[in-house]
Amino acid sequence: MLNKLKQKWMAFRDIFKDSNDINEKTVVGFASFAIMTIFAIADLVTGYFGKDLVINEFIYDSFLFITLGSFGIAELGDIFKKRK
Repeated sequence: MLNKLKQKWMAFRDIFKDSNDINEKTVVGFASFAIMTIFAIADLVTGYFGKDLVINEFIYDSFLFITLGSFGIAELGDIFKKRK
């Protein structure tokens, strides 16, 4: 049990190495998109019950820019890698 926990911790630590298989920009973009989706669902649910969900436009726009920026940067990285 302890060995399996240690192995998982080592795998988690590998995420932060420079040479890994995970695209960090895509992970950040997906997390930001997931938060935007949760905001949208919460807005629909509260609207159904007659309440107004107040979300600061600045916060929502920030998540929007993070999502678009992350996926855009990840795609540009893929395009430039293929040219070399």
